[in-house]
Amino acid sequence: MDEKNNYEAGFGSDAAKSPQRIVFITKKTSAKVKGDVGPQLMSYPHVILREAIAFQIILIVLVVFALLWDAPLEQLANPLLTPNPAKAPWYFLGLQELLHYFPPLVAGIVIPTLVVVALIVIPYFDVNVQGEPLWARNREYRLGMVLAAVAVLVVIVLLFDAWTVLAPTAVIGALLLFSYFRPPGEKSVAEYLRTRPVSWWVMTWFISVAVVLTLVGTFFRGPGWSWVWPWRPHGA
Repeated sequence: MDEKNNYEAGFGSDAAKSPQRIVFITKKTSAKVKGDVGPQLMSYPHVILREAIAFQIILIVLVVFALLWDAPLEQLANPLLTPNPAKAPWYFLGLQELLHYFPPLVAGIVIPTLVVVALIVIPYFDVNVQGEPLWARNREYRLGMVLAAVAVLVVIVLLFDAWTVLAPTAVIGALLLFSYFRPPGEKSVAEYLRTRPVSWWVMTWFISVAVVLTLVGTFFRGPGWSWVWPWRPHGA
């Protein structure tokens, strides 16, 4: 115990080489950690064989559907007769529904560009990597930020009468408030919502809006882009 040790400061991460040391870990270095290697499987034949079986099953299912049900195709296109309404494919109907409410520049260029830019930029930033729940800390401050963001979004949607976007936004906002004010419980819905990070809430809102817009554009838009009920004739 009386023996004096001379510690030399330096850069390194090999604990076996210098078990007693003082190391400065910078952004370009990291602590060397060796853990137990878990169970491993070879890609072939274990993974590839399972992928081949899954591919064959999906192919058989698609062939059976193709034999039993005809594809919902219309007659040959007539350049002299434009269908009313002229709808885009189902995967573009949500975007086409936005064009019904917002100006073409906003719905056709600004919003899709922001989504693509977000998908490109987000991986290069530290966006809640730990998946911290939204209400984990600074609850009052975060509640104010959430309410402000929802209020701004609701005002913008109301200005353009885009109630198909307002409906899922109101539902997500209500769930946010429900998860905030609900007292902690054991394995309840509120407890599950309380443990969700902000990225989960944003993605859930985005998917909800996309689904609602697609459903409305598919089943509730009739001639002249008017509102129709799918169980009634157009114009009723």
